[in-house]
Amino acid sequence: MAVDKKRPLQSSNNANMAPASTVDAAAAGGGPAKTIEEMYQKKSQLEHILLRPDTYIGSIEKHTQTLWVYQNDEMVHRSVTYVPGLYKIFDEILVNAADNKQRDPSMDSVKVVIDVEQNCISVYNNGDGVPVEIHQEEKVYVPELIFGHLLTSSNYDDNVKKTTGGRNGYGAKLTNIFSTEFVIETADGKRLKKYKQVFSNNMGKKSDPVITKCKESENWTKVTFKPDLAKFNMTHLEEDVVALMKKRVFDLAGCLGKSVKVELNGKRVPVKSFTDYVDLYLQSARKSADSSLPRIIEKVNDRWEVCVSLSDGQFQQVSFVNSIATIKGGTHVDYVTNQITNHVMNVVNKKNKNANLKAHNVKNYLWVFVNALIDNPAFDSQTKETLTIRPSSFGSKCELPPEFLKKVAKSGVVDSLLSWASFKQNKDLKKTDGTKTERVHNIHKLEDANEAGGRNSDKCTLILTEGDSAKALAMAGLSVVGRDHYGVFPLRGKLLNVREASATQDHDGSHIKGLLINFIHSFWPSLLKIPSFLVEFITPIVKATNKNGKELAFYTMPEYEAWKESLRGNASGWSIKYYKGLGTSTSKEGREYFQNLGMHKKDFMWADEQDGEAIELAFSKKKIEERKNWLRRFEPGTHLDQKEKLIKYSDFVHKELILFSLADLQRSIPSMVDGLKPGQRKILFCSFKRNFVKEAKVAQFSGYVSEHSAYHHGEQSLASTIIGMAQDYMGSNNINLLMPNGQFGTRNLGGKDHASARYIYTRLSPITRSLFPKDDDILLDYMDEDGQSIEPTWYMPIIPTVLVNGSEGIGTGWSSYIPNYNPRDIVANVRRLLNGDEMVPMDPWYRGFKGTIERSSKEGGASYIVSGIIEEVNETTVRITELPIRRWTQDYKEFLESISQGNEKAKDPFIEGFTQHSDHSTVDILVHLPEENLMAAKQEGLLKKFKLTTSISTTNMHLFDANGVIKKYDTPEQILEEFFHLRLEFYEKRKKVLLDNLELDLLKLENKVRFILGVVKGEIIVNNRKRADLFVELQKKGFTPFPKKTKSVEPEVAGATEETEDTEDNSNAEAAATEVRISDYEYLLSMAIGTLTLEKVQALLAERDKLNNEVDELRKATPKSLWVRDLDALDTQLDELDKNDAQAEEARKKAKGQVKNVPVSKVSRQAPKNPRKNTKKANNAEAVEEITQTFDSAMEIDMDAEAPQVPVQKKAPSKRAAAQKKSAATLPDIVDVDVDGDIEDDDEDFELEPAAAGKKGGKKAAANAKAPKAPAATKRGGAASKQSHLLGQKLLTDMLKPAESSGISPEKKVRKMRASPFNKKSGSLLGRVVGKEDESEDKSSSSSPSTSETTDEIVEVPAASVKARPQRANRRQTRYVLSDSESEKATDDSDFDEDED
Repeated sequence: MAVDKKRPLQSSNNANMAPASTVDAAAAGGGPAKTIEEMYQKKSQLEHILLRPDTYIGSIEKHTQTLWVYQNDEMVHRSVTYVPGLYKIFDEILVNAADNKQRDPSMDSVKVVIDVEQNCISVYNNGDGVPVEIHQEEKVYVPELIFGHLLTSSNYDDNVKKTTGGRNGYGAKLTNIFSTEFVIETADGKRLKKYKQVFSNNMGKKSDPVITKCKESENWTKVTFKPDLAKFNMTHLEEDVVALMKKRVFDLAGCLGKSVKVELNGKRVPVKSFTDYVDLYLQSARKSADSSLPRIIEKVNDRWEVCVSLSDGQFQQVSFVNSIATIKGGTHVDYVTNQITNHVMNVVNKKNKNANLKAHNVKNYLWVFVNALIDNPAFDSQTKETLTIRPSSFGSKCELPPEFLKKVAKSGVVDSLLSWASFKQNKDLKKTDGTKTERVHNIHKLEDANEAGGRNSDKCTLILTEGDSAKALAMAGLSVVGRDHYGVFPLRGKLLNVREASATQDHDGSHIKGLLINFIHSFWPSLLKIPSFLVEFITPIVKATNKNGKELAFYTMPEYEAWKESLRGNASGWSIKYYKGLGTSTSKEGREYFQNLGMHKKDFMWADEQDGEAIELAFSKKKIEERKNWLRRFEPGTHLDQKEKLIKYSDFVHKELILFSLADLQRSIPSMVDGLKPGQRKILFCSFKRNFVKEAKVAQFSGYVSEHSAYHHGEQSLASTIIGMAQDYMGSNNINLLMPNGQFGTRNLGGKDHASARYIYTRLSPITRSLFPKDDDILLDYMDEDGQSIEPTWYMPIIPTVLVNGSEGIGTGWSSYIPNYNPRDIVANVRRLLNGDEMVPMDPWYRGFKGTIERSSKEGGASYIVSGIIEEVNETTVRITELPIRRWTQDYKEFLESISQGNEKAKDPFIEGFTQHSDHSTVDILVHLPEENLMAAKQEGLLKKFKLTTSISTTNMHLFDANGVIKKYDTPEQILEEFFHLRLEFYEKRKKVLLDNLELDLLKLENKVRFILGVVKGEIIVNNRKRADLFVELQKKGFTPFPKKTKSVEPEVAGATEETEDTEDNSNAEAAATEVRISDYEYLLSMAIGTLTLEKVQALLAERDKLNNEVDELRKATPKSLWVRDLDALDTQLDELDKNDAQAEEARKKAKGQVKNVPVSKVSRQAPKNPRKNTKKANNAEAVEEITQTFDSAMEIDMDAEAPQVPVQKKAPSKRAAAQKKSAATLPDIVDVDVDGDIEDDDEDFELEPAAAGKKGGKKAAANAKAPKAPAATKRGGAASKQSHLLGQKLLTDMLKPAESSGISPEKKVRKMRASPFNKKSGSLLGRVVGKEDESEDKSSSSSPSTSETTDEIVEVPAASVKARPQRANRRQTRYVLSDSESEKATDDSDFDEDED
């Protein structure tokens, strides 16, 4: 038997083959039998690659995928159709060029040419070329070996750690195989040889290499190839593939960095670093996001470069390993991302302990860019889309520094996650898998339809109302339509803006409708597409009722205005009622609405995708710029036509919701002209209307404003606005328009420590009318609402008050911040403009601020650095005497505690402790710290170390201009320039109107003089004549008729307040041209008979001369001279303000100096328990001094302010002996002052009733003689509020001193004292006594408004010398009596009697 010889290189697997007969038998089952050779084939490596390309280069079929590509000079994320195999063979050559940078760091150029027409691609790189030398083992040139022989590589030695892209020995050979032509050219400077070889026919043919000489300096490699497009089922290089290839060239530029110049088709790629590369993506993303994305970049070391930005709820990554684009990421991306997610997750979970956030939640909000060099990388396939090597084998570490992680946390990702976590908690929606339930349980206040959830649920409607009052109306309506198909559910407050998981403060009905639509569109958009899924129930906003019973309902204001216009001023018999929500409608009206459902129901309909875009425009964070343009394009008069039965969602957004977005903006951003927001303007309007010079409680005044200016929001916010306009602590107003009489807040808590509105008083500041002259009032454009005249569109101050007091606000689409500026600087610049000079640039200035405000070099000088004051006292102590603007004392104290030793929560204690000497208006803090720490702080900078600097920016100065258009101003001078021209026009208008009025008054006076003279001389006989005859005579004698101003008959408005103020008669002279009536001479005929005398004529002539002078002066005046006069008056008021501030500061320093001289132990000594048993021979004067100083330290009050002197009747000497028997209430009785002034019973007043006691057991002394009436307390002028307590404190200290003599108190009914917190140590009592003496008006509620002369009784006891010991006989008992009611009439009696000086 012959033995089969094995063929050379025969595979040993042949031994496992079945015998031929077996195979034939198997094949006999069906079809022609295959030979063994046909069944089992061996292919060469080249044949295998061409037959099964997907194993090596990926699929050769077309794939569609959303990828980043480079086109039209930008990165675009779009759907791309490409052949992965073709993209891969291009990538292999590109990565080879990048690998050369690792072999030869001197490489500095890569040039790529993609010629679409010629179907030719070339890649050139300089640096070390391929050695032009014959391989001793393979006997071929090395370039041919590398590019023309499979499985050849320089990367096989895994013991050598390499950071190149090539690994398996296929690479460039695959490009050769899938090309019709492949040319390799290289210059080897070391060997002075240049090499060129051409492969063709899918590497099947090769030409002989052409080797020529080259210079030593020449080192480069160039590969040119023509892809075999037929292999990829293509006829030409398609646009998508080319865009993808171009993007890979940009990738290369980003990875290689600034040391390599990359060119594409002869042009330098505009990417010089990985940062530039990342910016291409972020710039593209900004276009779709409409907001700038953060970019936190970090070059960790030579091998790792990381950048982080924010993603919109889905993780994104762009990463490279050794210049290979790992489009699916891999272990290197996870390695970096995990560090970030863990840090951010911990931050969020600390801020919201219920968030329970996981790392993958954080990852969804990140966009990570990674450029890494990794040793011997391993990928999931030859297409190298995912890195699979373990981090331990990377060959390097990438530990992200803590500063980088902190920056990431501050980039906005934490806010997004907190919003998302909060939304997730609020959402709490249960999935019901679409199953219907017959009844919904445990939903508070839901009144469900009886058929809801059953087979007739499609006929059911759920009525959503705004609040419980609206629900009550709907419930009344259900009595008409029944409960089977209608349910009601009240919405409480505002709905969450689920699109951004943020809430709005706007409670307007339209906005709530919009939020509801947004809510449904965000979660279940298909529901909105169901016809009539959402239905609006409209009710009238105005109803007009005639006396004859006829009733008209109006659903929009333009509709009502048109009807009112049609009446042409003759609306007698009509009464108007405004409906401010469903709560205004009665239950009867509610039933009427439901009886006519068709008229009140408006169905929302989804027309097309524009509806969805409109909803996103109104609520999406990504549409900020579009939203601004949307508001800019608004045309006044736009409104939704309520006659239409169907409402498109887009119409609702563009015609109704936009009105409320604008209203929100107008409430938040002030006007350039007067610097006021509408709420503040209403307050100023009511202050002028009321002539608010007598103080009133803030709570009462806010009610007045609400009533007289059609204020439609909460009175709490109105009171806050009033308080804000009166505040004068450092960092608030430079000029407070209202006076802060009481505790209006201090710099300790940034004004938040103000008292309740029902305890504090206010009135107009004296300076306010200097800023807003009364002469301008008549020129303003007053608005009309609900039938009443309200505030003007803006006031016209003499300088732009928006610069004086600054402004801050956030509205829909815009925010605004304007710092305070010095009014004197503004006045000076106005004077310069009046003189035609250049303005001097102004810097922010805050009244009372002692630190520095310096222009920063950053942001083109549009920001300022604000610094407090810190000085070194000795080696271990520093003194802080000023904090930066708006850094409040309490906040700073908490910061110092956070770095103090002994504080368990202090992470890094830096100071030993601190001592507070600050008060309500100044800062004085001594900080104690170790010597070495002070040295370290000085090196770092004391201001920086102690956080005593902040910044102010002027880059966000948005204001409404005079035409109501929002505008950005770059500098304060720009605001002043625009204001200047507008104000100058108003001075011209003012001059004209004043002249007209004065001339009319003059004419009227002359007519009156002529008339009286006529009567006196008997030329005109008035008595016993008919008015008609008299009228004819006056006409003939040429007397000027002055028609009375007749108003058109307006419909009567329900709830409108009647005007009680006198209005000036500004009749036009033109009126005389119209038909003359008897009433036109009423100004003559109605003169009192007592005025028809020669004396009256003389008075009128004097008045005429005075008016003539005024007219002459006014005619000579120019608009500029009028303005200068107003500015002079303002300067005078500013001088007064500065003088008051200086006096208050001087008094404070003096008082503080006295405090510092008192030993601490003396100040803090406790009062005796039982002071009335005064057995010790203590010096009473010393006690007085001690108490006085104690009050000084506690309340920092001026001791030298003058007290009002109250003359009283001398005491009867006969009663003195009785008074000597008892001593006065001893001092410690009233030491404990309740500084807050919180009194248990707000409505009770206190009276001081000192009564001279008789002998023990004897009767109370009485006197029949009444003391003379005390004069009214001197009114306080425009003093700064810092002096508000001074007078009272003086009186307090005087009260505590012993009287020089005692006498009789006038007899008066005195109630017994009841047990209350006010006896004995009642600081509240003391505080109320002081307060009474300090007030300028009578606070007794018994006195009517007309008896304003009567004042509270004021106590003044002449002070004895502090050092002299008072005589026993001079001491008398004082009793404090609590009155149960304020209704007792104030008497003229003085409660204290004393000797006159």
